[in-house]
Amino acid sequence: MIYSYYPGCTLKTKAKELDIYARRSLEALGIQMEELADWQCCGGVYPMAKDEIATKLSSVRTLNQAKELGRPLITLCSACHHVLTLVNHDMKNDSNIRNKANDYSKFDTPYKGETEVIHFLQLLRDVVGFDNLKAKVTNPLKGRKIGAYYGCLLLRPSAKLAFDSPENPTIMEDFIKAIGATPVVYPFRNECCGGYIAVTDKGQATKNVDRIIDSAKYKGCDELVTACPLCMYNVSGNASEGKDISIKYFTELLAEALGVK
Repeated sequence: MIYSYYPGCTLKTKAKELDIYARRSLEALGIQMEELADWQCCGGVYPMAKDEIATKLSSVRTLNQAKELGRPLITLCSACHHVLTLVNHDMKNDSNIRNKANDYSKFDTPYKGETEVIHFLQLLRDVVGFDNLKAKVTNPLKGRKIGAYYGCLLLRPSAKLAFDSPENPTIMEDFIKAIGATPVVYPFRNECCGGYIAVTDKGQATKNVDRIIDSAKYKGCDELVTACPLCMYNVSGNASEGKDISIKYFTELLAEALGVK
């Protein structure tokens, strides 16, 4: 099967490593994905106002393009996955939003939420399988104590995203085991890094990041992995002096373990 792929804006600028190592890793795993042609920004943030339609339209166009190709849609960025999945849920379950979005978009056939949106981690878990992934590892990351940093957007709202448990997720820890490293579970792995508040209140973002890093180090983490460019920005750049920790995108570690980095 060929999967459609939506990289999103940040993976073409500040988060190129997340994209590059994902592509190399899927080639090594024998899975084909094709980037959607002429995609647009998903909007970056899911609009909470029920009557806000315009900012959802670019996501609707992306979802419809994948539907017309007859393929599931792979995402990598936590924010893009969050927005696309929630907009897709709206188009499937909210007739008011669905009708208005289709009126604006003028598709040949109305879009009704048919596309399956899959995060790259879900692809590894549910399609490749972590046991099969482990068998394909050529360079196991033995001896490395790695903490998964989920942040907010992958897990919440859990009923709509259906990604993993919002309180006790395991998908990234299982991934870390599959590539031969030792996962470290720490209390603040699914707490907010501060997100966009870093733009207006860097001090609050620093407080959030310091708590995350202190929590990880206390439990013995040597490094963190994330799927979120915004989390990467905050955790790697907004910590207090002396509280830094190595943080990488999970795809970089995957590529390293598969011998394609």
